Amino acid sequence: MLRNILSVGGLTLVSRVLGFLRDVLTAALLGAGPVADAFFVAFRLPNHFRALFAEGAFNSAFVPLFSAKLVQDGRDAARRFAEEVMALLVVVQLVFLVVILAIMPQFMTVFAPGFSDEPEKFRLAVLFTSITFPYLLFISLVSLQGGVLNSLGRFGGAAAAPILMNLCLIAAMVVLSPLLPTVGHALSWGVFASGVAQFLYLYWDMNRAGMRLRLRLPRLTPDVKRFLTVLGPAALGSGLTQINLFVDTLVASMLPTGSVSYLYYADRLNQLPLGVIGIAVGTVLLPEMSRRIKGGDEPGAVESQNRAVELSLVLTLPAAAAFMVAGLPIVSVLFQHGAFGPSDAAQSAATLQAYAFGLPAFVVIRSLVNGFYARHDTVTPVRIALAATVVNVALKLALMGPLAQVGLAVATSVSAWVNAGLLAWLLTRRGLFRADARLTRNLPRMAMAAVAMGVALWAAQERLSPWLTAHGLIERLGGLVLLGAAGMLVYAVMALVLGLVRRSDLGRIRRRRKPA
Repeated sequence: MLRNILSVGGLTLVSRVLGFLRDVLTAALLGAGPVADAFFVAFRLPNHFRALFAEGAFNSAFVPLFSAKLVQDGRDAARRFAEEVMALLVVVQLVFLVVILAIMPQFMTVFAPGFSDEPEKFRLAVLFTSITFPYLLFISLVSLQGGVLNSLGRFGGAAAAPILMNLCLIAAMVVLSPLLPTVGHALSWGVFASGVAQFLYLYWDMNRAGMRLRLRLPRLTPDVKRFLTVLGPAALGSGLTQINLFVDTLVASMLPTGSVSYLYYADRLNQLPLGVIGIAVGTVLLPEMSRRIKGGDEPGAVESQNRAVELSLVLTLPAAAAFMVAGLPIVSVLFQHGAFGPSDAAQSAATLQAYAFGLPAFVVIRSLVNGFYARHDTVTPVRIALAATVVNVALKLALMGPLAQVGLAVATSVSAWVNAGLLAWLLTRRGLFRADARLTRNLPRMAMAAVAMGVALWAAQERLSPWLTAHGLIERLGGLVLLGAAGMLVYAVMALVLGLVRRSDLGRIRRRRKPA
């Protein structure tokens, strides 16, 4: 399981690095003005519905059922189940797409009401979203294909697919921007093309896995009804998560121009550890726990969850410390070019620091929620998400005035801790999870190592200030690399000294088990 997590995390890291190159180019060419705000809303909206229709709710319902079908009835029955679900997904997505495109101006008035006061920004947001929204159909099919491949133990294809998205967006800015009115137009078409490219790539990988899916006529078979029964509460839970994000977009649209962009750039940095660690752990843990529970190995499932939580925190706490202590130099070096100025960097850095407070909670949620999903319980996470949503929305409304977009990030982080705390409490109360001796022993050691790293970063910033604030990009990048290396070195040494990471563990992870 740990090797699979590191494999998925490694591919995700490649994607995120390309994503940073994309964002550096986007910041330089697009900046944080009205065109940028319009594009980021157009990019965010289909991704909100992607999480609702696809990644979150869909996978939490589909993967355990598909894995059980694979174990109990074999590949042919599992393939038939996937084809039945795909038929339903295609019909629902096509209907939804046609409706949204038909009412796009009204749709935008609801989800970005602040844009109505600026006609040109509103017009661009409507146009860009009309271009990007079909991406939702293709990326939903990609989520189904990825769920099938992950259940088969093939994690590479789905983890590598987002690389194509970043390549498409970079190519759009380089090739299409000179041919279109703005960079926002080019990026919007790049989003659409990336959905098609990812779908075709996973279609090819599915054929290699011997799991080619045919498009059937939609039918409400018993298996599909069972899927919908499990999907309903999961969709409601993902819907609550998306309400939080929709509120971000809605409230940010009412704040001064640039607020949407500051949230975007800060969130892009925050998504690096969340994607590389949290999503990788969640992706591998769900089918792993589903198989163990279906086989009657409850202790093994709890052991897997303990190790997943431990690994998540060991790798996430240093990232959170780095964002809190060195947020400004990180944002300045990566994004402060061209149209993205010093004030933009300062606002984005403050937002990043607020997001970093909730980063460990967001990553741990990915591991904890699978304790319910693997047991086909999608109702309990919904109730917990509802409580967290109430906290989130209330704090956003309270903090948007005094703290602007930073207040939105603070509210998001606090609600994440509420969510994670309630998940852990209910799992423990029901006897489904118990922090073992190793996890309990290592939690304070992780905190000590992260604090030591934070102190080292604070001290290193002073010495590297001439590099980090130099005019040349090479010098600034060199300073950031040295700063990151110093922080990682201190954390690695502390991890070894405190016994967080044992050399025997590293040896076991490196060794590959021979195929049976």
